[in-house]
Amino acid sequence: MSAKPKVLVLTGFGLNCDHETAYAFELAGAAAQRVHINTLIKGDALLDDFQILVFGGGFSWGDDHGAGVIQALRLKTNLGDRLLAFVAAGKLVMGICNGFQTLVNLGLLPGNDGDYTRRSVALTNNDCGNFQDRWVRLAINPDSPCIFTRGIAALDLPVRHGEGKFYTDAATLKTLAGGNQIALRYALADGQPAAGAFPDNPNGSLMDIAGICDPTGRVFGLMPHPEAYNHITNHPPGPAGWKRTGGVVSHRKPRWARGFAFLKTPWRISAADAGMTDFFIAGVHA
Repeated sequence: MSAKPKVLVLTGFGLNCDHETAYAFELAGAAAQRVHINTLIKGDALLDDFQILVFGGGFSWGDDHGAGVIQALRLKTNLGDRLLAFVAAGKLVMGICNGFQTLVNLGLLPGNDGDYTRRSVALTNNDCGNFQDRWVRLAINPDSPCIFTRGIAALDLPVRHGEGKFYTDAATLKTLAGGNQIALRYALADGQPAAGAFPDNPNGSLMDIAGICDPTGRVFGLMPHPEAYNHITNHPPGPAGWKRTGGVVSHRKPRWARGFAFLKTPWRISAADAGMTDFFIAGVHA
């Protein structure tokens, strides 16, 4: 088996972040392949050949009938059983922005009680009433089982969405909080909770939720775009501003890459897992 995990990055109608997402995973040490949704549905590419599935950002099907709704319906109708088998095999799934919206519409998140088919949370219209394109501060839950956020305390990422408000009923919210499935929250510049205040919380999400995972930590969705911060010069104030304030423009990987530290460890098949892929998580490396 190759030491590099294989990542399938979905492309398709209205999705526009696939190149950056594939590049980000390559930068983190994976072997990424961009695959069109129709190619997957036709069976010309097989989910079984990959260890990580990524639902990227964009505006799938123009967000007609709601963000991520048509993509979720198309995937559930044509690939529903295969998606569930992918999750059951202990593989990793990530949804970014529109991909997060698709995951909740599919029911793959939050996955409570082992149910990956029931839709119990929503990402709906921003409270401010318009599209938000800005950088936000994120505080990360150190107790979350989320594979992707291990070892990170806080970071900055951009958001680009009009329907990013996380909403659910009180009972589900309590379950998410109790199980540490709220992996990251919008925060103030000093890392304290945004407490719903705009623009630190850009959409009005309950409990400042920016991303959640399932109880296993292997299925993860977030509204901010880690793939959009693939070099330190992407971050405001940019290289000129960094130099003016005495900073040094570095070509080291940005801090989001720490979230993909698990990619650094070779994957292997463990006899104890009866043939299932065994994930070994590496330490955090900048």
